This record gives sequence, C-alpha cells and structure tokens, in this order.
Amino acid sequence: MTVLEWLAEPWQYEFMQRALLVTVVAAVVCGLLSCWLVLIGWSLLGDAVAHAVLPGVVLAYLAGVPFAVGALVFGLGAVALIGAVRETSGLREDTAIGVVFTTLFALGIVLVSVTPSQVDLGHILFGNVLGVSDADIAQVVVLGVLAFTVLVLKRRDLTLYAFDRTHAHAVGISPRVLAALLLGVLALTVVVALQAIGVVLVVAMLITPGATAFLLTERMSAMLVIAPSIAAACALAGLYASYHLDASSGGMVVLAQGIVFTGVFLLAPRRGVLRRIRGRGGEGAGLPGAPGDAGAPSSVGAEGSPRVGA
Repeated sequence: MTVLEWLAEPWQYEFMQRALLVTVVAAVVCGLLSCWLVLIGWSLLGDAVAHAVLPGVVLAYLAGVPFAVGALVFGLGAVALIGAVRETSGLREDTAIGVVFTTLFALGIVLVSVTPSQVDLGHILFGNVLGVSDADIAQVVVLGVLAFTVLVLKRRDLTLYAFDRTHAHAVGISPRVLAALLLGVLALTVVVALQAIGVVLVVAMLITPGATAFLLTERMSAMLVIAPSIAAACALAGLYASYHLDASSGGMVVLAQGIVFTGVFLLAPRRGVLRRIRGRGGEGAGLPGAPGDAGAPSSVGAEGSPRVGA
C-alpha cells in the first residue's frame, strides 16, 4: 500500500467522513474556548460541567427529546448550583465544584444503570463518533457554529475580562454578564463535544489545546488561532490512528492532543522545560520570574491586543 492509499483509505467510508466532520467541529470550538478557560483558571469548572450533563442526557432520552436539551439544562443548572453552594455556604469554589459535579455525575451513572434502553447510553460516557446520525451531525454543526460565532464576536470583551475585570467594569463592561455568557458557551460546547469523545474526555478537549497554545505564544490573538488549529490537527491525526490501529476514536484524539502538549512542554522556544534548564546555566534569561519569562504576569498590550506574558 502506498502512502497516498494509506492516507485516503479511511475516507472512502461514510462513517469516517461523518466522524471527521463532527470531531473537527467539536475540536475547533473546544480549542477556541479553551484559551479563555486556561487564562481565567476555569479548568476545574469545565470538568464539572462536562460530567454534570450526564443525568440530563439520560432524562432527555427518557422524555424523548434531543440529548442536547437535557445536557444544556443540566450544564447550566450545575453552574448555578455551584455558585449557590459557594456563596451561601462559605466553602471554597473548588470544594463546591467537587461536591456538585461528583454528585450529578453519580446520579447520571445510576440513571444509566437502571434505564432500560435500546440505545447504549454508555456511549455518552466515552463517545460514539463512528455512529453519529444525520440528526447528531446537524445538532453538532448548528450548536458548534453558534458557540464559535459568539466567542469570535465577543473575543475582545472576554479577553479583557480574563486579564483585568476591574478595567472591564470601568469601561462599562459587566463582568457578571461576561461570566454568564462564557459559562453558557461552556455548557453549549460540552454538548457539541459529547458526540465526539463523551463526557469523560470532554475536559481534555476543553483544556489541552489552550494550555498548549499558552506555551507557544505570548499574544492572545495568536493563541486564539493556534489552539483551535492544534485541536483540528489532532482530531485528524487521532481519527487516522484509530482507524489503522482499530482503537477508540475519542481516546486517540485526546491522546494526540496529550502527545502534542508533551512535545511543546519540553521543546517550546520560551516556556519549554529544556529552554528553562539551559537558561539556568546562562545569564538568567528564561529563568522563572526573570523579566520576559513565562511566569511573568499577563498584561494588555498598548494597542488593546492582550498579551499572554510580558
């Protein structure tokens, strides 16, 4: 078999073409959103929302309505519940997140175990991208385009919110409204990614691309391009690997993202581990805490284009 035949073989099957469309759409939206989640420090919240939607999916199945409806309701409900527990109990946010998301996830697992179904609801846990229907594809594309459009149109406000909420409030932008908007898009994006990799691995697609881009660039505008590009490339590589190795598609996509992150973590020009090790033997450039280092505080550029790092 030639290289071209090896590359072309998976796409002669319609189920692989469908899988590619769904996975790339989910990867691009998750990759774009991950930039803000990483900068704001909402990684754990993304994990919570991803797991909390499971009971909503099961209940939506029982009610005969689209999975997206139940997932969206429970995603937004989980965010509201976390906020209520945190504000009324005095517990730290990570504690409230841990309690709420594990309880809802456990409820979802119980519902899956006791729900008689001709549909394998276990696919919601680990994804079923090779078996998506026309309705699933339409749902993913519509919701994905909606989430992508909102993020692109509000990118400047969201970036200002991520770096300096006080300044955002001073110029007339409500941090509460932006937080609510971002959480709403987070719930929407989780629904988009469910078909591709399931609720267990969604958090990887919501965090890894943004974390990888953060190590590669100092500018937010570049980060917003790099993260979804890496996510889309890993989606393609993961599907190739899953086809030729006969392995889990969602697992291979996430594994590809993890491999890319590991390579960048080691070799990134400014923030890579090897760069830092070499820097310790130099004159101080690149040392943690040194001017221009990755660990320096984030700031907003003079022209209004936010930077990641000095």
